Amino acid sequence: MLRKFDTGFWVLVATILGSCMSYIDATVIYIALPVVQQDLGATVVEAQWIVEAYVLFQAALILVGGSLGDRLGRRRVFAVGIVIFSIASALCGLATTPGFLIGARIMQALGGALLGPASLAIITAYFDDERRGAAFGAWSGASAITMALGPVVGGLVVQYATWHWLFFINVPVGILTLLVLFWKVPESRDEKAPSRLDWRGASLATLGLGMFVFGFIESANYGLGSPIVLGSIALGIITFALFIYTQTKTDNPLLPLSLFRSRTFSGANLITLLMYCAVSGVIFFLPFNLIQIQGYDIVMAGLGFLPFPLIVGALSPWAGGLVARRGSKLPLTIGPLIVAAGLLLFGQAGLGGSFWTTFFPAVIVLAFGMTMVIAPLTTTVMGAAPKRLSGTASGINTAVNSTANVLAVAILGVVALNVFIASVNRRVDPAQFTPQGLAAIQAQTVNLGNAAAPAGLPAAQREEVDLIYDQAFVDAFQIVMYVCAGLVTAASLVALLLVEGKPADGAPSMEAPPRVH
Repeated sequence: MLRKFDTGFWVLVATILGSCMSYIDATVIYIALPVVQQDLGATVVEAQWIVEAYVLFQAALILVGGSLGDRLGRRRVFAVGIVIFSIASALCGLATTPGFLIGARIMQALGGALLGPASLAIITAYFDDERRGAAFGAWSGASAITMALGPVVGGLVVQYATWHWLFFINVPVGILTLLVLFWKVPESRDEKAPSRLDWRGASLATLGLGMFVFGFIESANYGLGSPIVLGSIALGIITFALFIYTQTKTDNPLLPLSLFRSRTFSGANLITLLMYCAVSGVIFFLPFNLIQIQGYDIVMAGLGFLPFPLIVGALSPWAGGLVARRGSKLPLTIGPLIVAAGLLLFGQAGLGGSFWTTFFPAVIVLAFGMTMVIAPLTTTVMGAAPKRLSGTASGINTAVNSTANVLAVAILGVVALNVFIASVNRRVDPAQFTPQGLAAIQAQTVNLGNAAAPAGLPAAQREEVDLIYDQAFVDAFQIVMYVCAGLVTAASLVALLLVEGKPADGAPSMEAPPRVH
């Protein structure tokens, strides 16, 4: 058990506060994105980059952050990450153009890449085997609650203040985190870690993932079959394959492939990729559906997520205890299937109807399913790796999580856009419009949920076209939810086949524990 106000309590306070800054910014932007897009005059591609700039660079750089923590000191790297993230957040709040906001989000990603893996590594280094499960349960529950509270907080702040305060709030939280960190949290590092870092691998990982995502996002501008798009995707895959190859040839790899010899570690990271790709798809597309299509105000849209943190917060201790009693295979097999049921419910929501009978039941089911996944997944990943590589293992898993967010917005965005365009084409009767009117209608489809009937059409036709856009978005949303349900079902199968029946204790018993100063 965790004792109140001992050093372990303050370790959790600092790591939860810091990591929650990163997690809440990854989700709060989703609910505010329709307003930010309109306020800054951003195109749909720029709106995607406001999200993707953060998760893309965080995913690419987070392996560096995990390795730096093991080498230079986890508390030190965590603190540097907090400082960078806080300064970048202030710059985000000052943004007046899409380009400025995207640049500040990239700087935020650098801070997040440092503080994210360091938080889990600090917990692993401080807590012994007996208390580590409870600590991970508390951290995972708090992180999940924060991610889910993002849309609620975002809705309230945007409605009653301005979206700029979504970023300004990180500054006092960052200061508070630093005070607790240097007051109560001990330093730790891997004394056996080599001093030299694999910057070649870091560069290849960043370039590979960046080119891959660039291709998918820019397909909205150039078309999926464009040489620019296909070339970017191909170059990204080749570069990332080269990154993997270099990791087998260096003495100090950024990504120690030996960790993946553990079926449980490999399986848990694959589950992370599948689960969070699906959940990110929901978090990205649902606010557009609720606000732009269903007509709910931003506060109602944010409050629609409220059951998620309440359920996860209440049941996370139970989920952590379930791993200790039954192992991780059971919750990681059943939990994704419950999530799949929630996603199928989301797919059944049409145009109109009461929120409480359409979206609300899906949120409830999704929350129950994720409760069974979040804490067991974190415990499984960290338990399957040697303790001295806790920062690296945490960095890998956080990178996989961030990569899932990147792929969700990029790839599912392409799926949604193509379904949306096909649905509009199917519903529009060419005989009712002039060639110029048809061209104007087609030009608006790249805006997806923000598409609006061309002003040059007669009032009756504008109303008809707006309804077509709404119905087409519902069609796209339904297909995306079904794809996401397939992803989490695959995650359940991975758990059944790869995750051991009991939590893996990895190699810690054979390793000297990290020195704690």
